[in-house]
Amino acid sequence: MKDAEVDFEAAYDAFIAEVKQTGQVWGLNSDEGWATCPSAFFEETDVIPFWSSEAAARAHCTDEWTQYQPEAISLEEFTSDWLPGMHEDDLLVGPNWDDELEGLEIEPQDLAAELDPSLADEQG
Repeated sequence: MKDAEVDFEAAYDAFIAEVKQTGQVWGLNSDEGWATCPSAFFEETDVIPFWSSEAAARAHCTDEWTQYQPEAISLEEFTSDWLPGMHEDDLLVGPNWDDELEGLEIEPQDLAAELDPSLADEQG
């Protein structure tokens, strides 16, 4: 679907712009840990969805995710700790996924470079 891909790109662009502006990324956390989903594209790969607002994250605390609560992560911690760790663990980022938990699946180092261009030089 061409329209869905355009929507996913728009959601990604909004994610980048909003987290740069607010300095926060929102994930869903519970006693069991952070919410993850299986990748739609890569076998045996998980995706951690993140949102650019608390309201968007909270909207996903339904059905099988009712035990989760939105939790803010500072942009600095996200780029310096989370994304490198996710890269090491072969996890992908799901930025601003929609109501169906669909959207782009981004390599953590690619997102880090988008959020902080100085990090692009450090990757090797």
